[in-house]
Amino acid sequence: MLVNLHIVNLALIDELDVDFAEGLNILTGETGAGKSIIIGSIGIGLGGRFDATLLRNPEKDGMVELLFSVDDTLAASLAEDEIEVQDGELLISRRLAGGKSINRINDRTVTVAKLKKVAEKLISLHAQHEQRTLLKASRHLEIVDSYDTAIAGLKQAVADEYKAYRDISDKLGSLNMDETERAKRLDYIQYEINDIESARLKEGEDDELEELYRKASNAQNIAEITSRVEREMGYDNDHSGGSLVSDALSSISELTRYDENAESLISTLTDIDSLISDFNRQLADYISEMEYDEETLRTAEERLNLINTLKARYGRTITDVLATLDNLKKEEEDLASFEDTLRSLEKEQKESEKRLAEKSDKLTAARKKTAKKLCKVISDAMKELNFNDVRFDMSFDKSDNFTANGNDIAEFIISTNVGEAMRPLVNVASGGELSRVMLAIKSVVSEAADTPTLIFDEIDVGISGITAEKVGETMKRLASSRQIISITHLPQIAACADTAFVIEKEVVGEKTHTGIKRLDDEGRVMELARLLGGASVTDSVIAAAREMLTR
Repeated sequence: MLVNLHIVNLALIDELDVDFAEGLNILTGETGAGKSIIIGSIGIGLGGRFDATLLRNPEKDGMVELLFSVDDTLAASLAEDEIEVQDGELLISRRLAGGKSINRINDRTVTVAKLKKVAEKLISLHAQHEQRTLLKASRHLEIVDSYDTAIAGLKQAVADEYKAYRDISDKLGSLNMDETERAKRLDYIQYEINDIESARLKEGEDDELEELYRKASNAQNIAEITSRVEREMGYDNDHSGGSLVSDALSSISELTRYDENAESLISTLTDIDSLISDFNRQLADYISEMEYDEETLRTAEERLNLINTLKARYGRTITDVLATLDNLKKEEEDLASFEDTLRSLEKEQKESEKRLAEKSDKLTAARKKTAKKLCKVISDAMKELNFNDVRFDMSFDKSDNFTANGNDIAEFIISTNVGEAMRPLVNVASGGELSRVMLAIKSVVSEAADTPTLIFDEIDVGISGITAEKVGETMKRLASSRQIISITHLPQIAACADTAFVIEKEVVGEKTHTGIKRLDDEGRVMELARLLGGASVTDSVIAAAREMLTR
């Protein structure tokens, strides 16, 4: 349940703390005192709009914090969303700083989407005028779908098949060209295929050609360098490296006549002489390989130009060009065998449409079964809300077209009087009736979802008298198994509260402030008297308030 609400720098609030209790929490107050600010702040904490226009002082940060008490079952459910409950508590915090909203759950920064997903498991918030959503028939199926968790799997199956069906239909649409266009496209594709194939490309040949071209175009520089090295390291003159080392080896060999330890020197110099000899052989081979003529250079240049032209047309690399060739051949095959391809896709489409129809029918059957059960429970709940002769059901029809949500057209239908035909809810219900229908739906759906906290912002719009008492009794009953927080203007509902708060607005200096306080028994009597008598609170009104509270 929601244990504490902390608000900083929001609308008429500088800073405010509210400690909520179990059961039915009722908030009352004069019109304009700021009741909706309190509920609106909870909505912000649950991921609602939070921007600078909501700040009391735009120079300071704004903040909303919600502290929840969480049982083990809910903690396990939150763990599935990678949210860890600490000591049975969960803290949601939203701070607006520098125009940017910072969202945290137990000091862990999260996205608004993540926060909303977690919040759905904690609170069901019925905002002011939400009953108007009942006037949109498209929302009625959503209510039915939310009542049975098994429907989610059927909806996903329909959505997946619908995507497959659309993909096939899109392919068919792309093939919807006349014979002239198809022949023109086929001719152009064949030209491109020939353009690539005639080049006889090989993977990596561009790298080899670039290396060859670089060497061939620098043949003169290479020849000058290798010739100089050959003179310096060869054996053709007395001052070259090979000749000098060879002479030194002959000279040092005489040392062995005088010192046997000179063998190691001779061995090392012999190795050097061998290395120089090997080097000269390698150099000679290199020089012979570097002999390029003008024809070699021209051929390499022409081949590179061809390859680069193909890269410019068909891909960044030879690999890309060859991949383009494969795709062109596939398209050529499809176009050449267009009729076969078309028949194949049409067959696939029909099969997919059949599967989609079957899965949609299963979804429809599940929805009808769930709707029957749901409407019965809602009817029972509505009777407790002073709908004495109510009949409540759902009508189903089929759309000519499929969607990712199936092909159901469904809406709630209602009759509130004996002998009156059942008609669409959107055409029948008054404002007060819509409020009670919404309360009945919320109570039933939230009970099925086991939502720990329900919040109602003026659910009592358009009702009074006995009906108001019935609404209060229903909320009291719901509050026996979950926490309810509600704003009301009606004394019949306020009298049912387990915990009562009054929201007041006062002027301090030149600033208006909204505050909230928890009422004791006598405070509740006086607040009920205000709700009953308005500006004229007499002894008899106070006595009536005291009796109402006792009853």
